[in-house]
Amino acid sequence: QVQLVESGGGLVQAGGSLRLACAASGRIFSILAMHWFRQAPGKEREFVGYISWTGGSTSYTNSVKGRFTISRDNGKNTVYLQMNSLKPEDTAVYYCAASKTTMAKYDYWGQGTQVTVSS
Repeated sequence: QVQLVESGGGLVQAGGSLRLACAASGRIFSILAMHWFRQAPGKEREFVGYISWTGGSTSYTNSVKGRFTISRDNGKNTVYLQMNSLKPEDTAVYYCAASKTTMAKYDYWGQGTQVTVSS
């Protein structure tokens, strides 16, 4: 089992920045990649990006490219989502998820952290 705990959400003005963290514990060695998702009120959950656990390669959805950066600190078993130039449309609950054997399957989820961007 892997446990994921997000932190760092809050209220920020448009144009501001926030850094979310996702701390992993448990069977860390089984993680293939870590993903970030978000879900705004009344909308479906949206993929934000991912980082491979070992190689560190990343990928992002188009709407956040150039503004969001995912990084990892393997020593702390923590993945970060640095969000810059935030927009009101970035308001959502942000979740991290972990994949074990395939990138297409999300085996573990965190509880989510609220990000609110005011205009």
